[in-house]
Amino acid sequence: MIRRALLSLALAYALAASAQQPPPTYKKYCAACHADSATGTDRGPNLIDTRSLRSRSLTQIRDLIRNGTKGGMPAFPLPAAELDSLAAAVHSWNASAFDAHPPGDPAAGRQLFAQQCQHCHTVAGQGGANGPDLSAAGRELTVKELDETLTNPSSRKGQRNGATCPSWAFCPDDPWAVVTARLRDGRSLRGFARSRGQHDLQLQTLDGKIVSLTAADYSKLDFEKTSLMPAFSGSPVQRQNLIAYLSTLGGIAPGPVSGPVPPATPAEIQRVQQPAPGQWPGYHGLPSGNRHSSLTEIHPGNAAKLQSAWTYSLPHLGLQTTPLVADGIMYVTAPNQVCALDARTGREIWCYLRSRTQATTISGDAAKGAQRGVALLGDRVFFLTDDAHMIALHRLTGALLWQVYMPTPGSPGAYGATAAPLVVGDLVIGGVGGGDAPLLGFIAAYRATTGEEVWRFRTIPARGEKGSETWGGKAINYGGGATWFTGSYDPETATLYWPTGNPYPDTDGTDRAGDNLYTDSVVALDAKTGKLKWHFQFTPHDLWDWDATEPLLLVDTKFQGRDRKLLLQANRNGFFYVLDRLTGEFLLGKPFVERLTWASGLDPKGRPILTANSKPTPGGTKTCPAVRGATNWYSTAFNPDTRLFYVMAVEDCNLYRQAGSWFVPYNDPANPPVKLLRALDIETGKIVWEVPQTGAPESNYSGVLSTAGGLLFYGESGGTFAAADAKTGKTLWHFNTGQAWKASPMTYTVDGKQYVAIAGGGNIFAFTLRP
Repeated sequence: MIRRALLSLALAYALAASAQQPPPTYKKYCAACHADSATGTDRGPNLIDTRSLRSRSLTQIRDLIRNGTKGGMPAFPLPAAELDSLAAAVHSWNASAFDAHPPGDPAAGRQLFAQQCQHCHTVAGQGGANGPDLSAAGRELTVKELDETLTNPSSRKGQRNGATCPSWAFCPDDPWAVVTARLRDGRSLRGFARSRGQHDLQLQTLDGKIVSLTAADYSKLDFEKTSLMPAFSGSPVQRQNLIAYLSTLGGIAPGPVSGPVPPATPAEIQRVQQPAPGQWPGYHGLPSGNRHSSLTEIHPGNAAKLQSAWTYSLPHLGLQTTPLVADGIMYVTAPNQVCALDARTGREIWCYLRSRTQATTISGDAAKGAQRGVALLGDRVFFLTDDAHMIALHRLTGALLWQVYMPTPGSPGAYGATAAPLVVGDLVIGGVGGGDAPLLGFIAAYRATTGEEVWRFRTIPARGEKGSETWGGKAINYGGGATWFTGSYDPETATLYWPTGNPYPDTDGTDRAGDNLYTDSVVALDAKTGKLKWHFQFTPHDLWDWDATEPLLLVDTKFQGRDRKLLLQANRNGFFYVLDRLTGEFLLGKPFVERLTWASGLDPKGRPILTANSKPTPGGTKTCPAVRGATNWYSTAFNPDTRLFYVMAVEDCNLYRQAGSWFVPYNDPANPPVKLLRALDIETGKIVWEVPQTGAPESNYSGVLSTAGGLLFYGESGGTFAAADAKTGKTLWHFNTGQAWKASPMTYTVDGKQYVAIAGGGNIFAFTLRP
């Protein structure tokens, strides 16, 4: 039996590595330079078990042979039959284990994997993190490589991105090299060198923590010559079964995790709902949406001593991400990319990357590359892809744990997603973009550990449902209401507050008579069930594309002599709102811009009082604010010490058209557009102070960050990052980055030292006080 098993395994290798003998064309054109399974030289790259070839399709290999490579292999314009024969041979020599289908019992191999391997390796969202994720091992490796790894794990030590280091040497690119750091205080730490520079090390300890070390922390690093993984000690039949199982692993398919997964713990949930000072585990830091930090190390007395700490670059200009920080690790995003960094040094630890979706299949800002960040809970990082998938990654490794497609199959629209998800208890909440085209908006909640959908709230009611009476015409079938910005959460009442986007068509209400609920609204939902508690609509029957997707700040403070639980928002329509967040009662609404012509004010219930001649017409109607709004999605803040609300405001107007080009700039040389940092008194809505910005308003989408240290951080329109006195707006420090701002700042601590960070251009900038 053992002999038969060995013969079967040998046959599998033959199928995977030498599925066909080299054709005559190979010997004629290739053998002089390339090695194959049996013939050839080593003057050119090996053509067997080569990862760069394994990832190519038969057509791609055919094109490579026919066209050659720039500065390398010459082109071979062979007759079609010879080209096909040669391409087929090369493709077969690089077949993955998944394609080879080696003999064995995958079910028995799966049981063996669960017993001996799963405590270190993750597969399909289950398992440990003390080794590489194996969810796509069958696609990534050949049968031969799988067997070599089991027999001699150190044979593949140091292999990363196709590069190989000798098994006896330390490879600086090997994220699983085992190292013992001898610390200067006499202690030792042993684990994996997940990342390393000349003067620092990011060490993953064997108990699942990442420790940031610099040369000042350690006196010596001892790298082990062998892998932590022991050689497989089972029988040949067991090895065959294990290889058969590993060969079936082709990646994570959309859908929730099927097997048992431990639930999120109360302690993990608490760390997100009430984060410790210096941690920033959610898009706004706190689930309340108020970008105000309790940190005080940096203050007006020392702000002038701020200096650059580090910079990290991502391959996308116009980053909109807000970095998150937990336990000294920073998480940043670009389109379809998540990277974990050492928050102290900026060194990359891991990056998750998936191909961007063709712009023809998604719409809106997602097609342009907008992406605003992630959410954290326990050992998971949550992220929305450009094509509206919610995914979960492992915080230590970046391994994909689960992915789900959020839109309902068959729903109208080219859905995309740009927002950072929001963690609410043991759920993760996401929304979608694309509402400037036909779609049906929704908010969806998933079990954070498994990706199982728990509830869904439609922002456009179905016919016959409550709210559908506010739609007259066909547009109820495709009327927008996108949910493309992160909401806020009140753990005390278990209430989720989510802002919604404009109705569609944007500037033509002919086929959508009525208020068009629940567009341009805040919906207050039971976080556990998704049931509507109350709603407030800021712009009924919107004709100017004024999404309500601006930050919703949940604030507990005195208001007009009473302790109140408030919801504050500076809306795109030009009004500043104060609501009772328990009931949705309208308490205050005042303009925070001077150029506001569409409404003369708000009635006692907060409904706008429309002015004459403000509706779009075929030829165009001048209306203020402009389509980008009196403000937009960039962050706002309320400081409980100054009792001021801070917002980046825009004074501008547009010509709004009913069809075609919906809006065009309204050029008034005597009154050009201007952006201003404004501080508002929440009791009255009056402007207390303002700082006009130099530069075009559209170049600056920076929000603000308030701190208990008495500072206000924001990006100036001229490309500088500034710290101002929160009481007066006076600039105390600035740093020129030369970037156009599309993101908002945040702050965190590492080892008790405060940092401030912001994304600008294609970079993450971090600042701290100089010694």
